[in-house]
Amino acid sequence: MPINDRPPSFDDLRVFLIVAKARGFRVAARTLGLSPSTISETVSRLETDLGVPLLARTTRSVVPTEAGEALAARLFPLFDEALAATRDVATSKDTVRGRLKLNVPGAVMRDILPPLVDRYLDRHPDVQVEIVVEDRLVDITAAGCDAGIRYGEHLEKDMIAVPIGPRHQEGAVAAAPAYLARHAAPEHPQDLLAHRCLRIRFSGAALGPWEFERGGETLLVDPPAHLVLGTAGAEALLHHAVAGRGIVYTFRNWLGPHLESGALVPLLQDWWPRYEGPRLYFSRRFMPSPLRAFVDLVREDPRTPRARDDHPVEDR
Repeated sequence: MPINDRPPSFDDLRVFLIVAKARGFRVAARTLGLSPSTISETVSRLETDLGVPLLARTTRSVVPTEAGEALAARLFPLFDEALAATRDVATSKDTVRGRLKLNVPGAVMRDILPPLVDRYLDRHPDVQVEIVVEDRLVDITAAGCDAGIRYGEHLEKDMIAVPIGPRHQEGAVAAAPAYLARHAAPEHPQDLLAHRCLRIRFSGAALGPWEFERGGETLLVDPPAHLVLGTAGAEALLHHAVAGRGIVYTFRNWLGPHLESGALVPLLQDWWPRYEGPRLYFSRRFMPSPLRAFVDLVREDPRTPRARDDHPVEDR
């Protein structure tokens, strides 16, 4: 139990959160502009006040204990809400100020998110927008983000999900005329097993199979990878497809300009899968004014389904 009844300082709690997130005193010290020894003393004082160790220290790392993890998990949203409250105070009725930080997958950075961000910056020039692009699902609160964008993955509880961009998207398969001049076009998804294929690997994930569907039938095919690139290299992957290096499977909207120009030829069109478009998700506990303004803009986008499609994330 605590050594005394004095409540812990909010400044000390903030220092602890930054150390827990950084997993080290030196990184936290640089963030706060303090010395590592001051950071260490602050955390030690907090541990004394609470009567429980919060960090396990070694010569190589600083890791939260079980109690430290539990405390951090409860404090992160509270401090984020306090920060949002101070930002809102600084925002006048007609001017939105502050920061909007989004965590998004690479898939939305090609043609879904950039036009929205452009319109947002034109409308709210006093907001600083930061976009963290990564494909792995993260806890947006712990990552210091206001909102995230994802495709149908399991999201944290207590979240609101708002459709962003098109209601539905398609997967599509294509190859360049030069490739098809050397190889017969596949007539069935299983034919892809005999072809050179260009594949995308999502961050931190195994190379997943290609999914096809037709008439209620779903088919998974794991073709040989002639070339593999991460989502950050999607533009290069399309370049190699246009150059005739192999067959590519990706988002239909990514291939659109190349299909229209004839640089790529659509394949297996009656097997292209259709799935729900992306959703913007954020905590229902609070909404800082920059995020509220972004959600309002998303709902105005003609590609976005009506607001009645917003829903709380269920525990699935």
